[in-house]
Amino acid sequence: MSDSGFVALDLDRVSDSDLPGVGRARAWAGGELVLEPDLTHTVLAAQGQVQVQVQTGSFGLAAGMYAVVPGEGRIAGGQGLVISTALHRGLFQLGGPPEATGRLAYIDGCSDTLLVCPPRLGEPCLNHLHLPADTLQTHHTHPSDRIGIIARGSGWACVDGQRVALRAGMGWWIRSGTAHHFETGGEGLDVLAWHPDSDFGPTDAGHPMINRTILAPRDPHSLP
Repeated sequence: MSDSGFVALDLDRVSDSDLPGVGRARAWAGGELVLEPDLTHTVLAAQGQVQVQVQTGSFGLAAGMYAVVPGEGRIAGGQGLVISTALHRGLFQLGGPPEATGRLAYIDGCSDTLLVCPPRLGEPCLNHLHLPADTLQTHHTHPSDRIGIIARGSGWACVDGQRVALRAGMGWWIRSGTAHHFETGGEGLDVLAWHPDSDFGPTDAGHPMINRTILAPRDPHSLP
């Protein structure tokens, strides 16, 4: 791995890396990849047609789509990135490809959609970050690592005075605390970004079911 705070991940060959602050990250290109039963796996499809096989069936992912697989499974075909963690038990999900823009405002005219919400406060999440054409982000940091793929478009990651070219289908990893920003030229850039933690999410004391449950006053004459 590079000593830089920004690492371009090579998806052209199968790799297996334990990344500090992330967990286990693997890229695949064609062939088949086994997903272990004791981990939660976030599958990001970068190119081609990907088949995700789980106990309930086989599901196809096109480029830019994603899946969350809690436990055992297999990936076949296409190319992409899998992030696997034992820190939480995710919910099985399929989604994507990302919309044209995000649904929430982000810095410097960018936008974001929370694609995979944390099942509980503090657990991992997956985001779609959209940068319009001709964007120059403010230099910034994150308190935890970020990892993902470029889903569409092109641009640059600017770290330590260097500009790393970004293109659709490539993987990337930004280490915690690394000062960086993204830039775009004549076209926009769409990024799928996995976060290992969150400061947002439901708790036992606060979630839609309990928040929207209004208990009626107890009738003293009713049966127990």
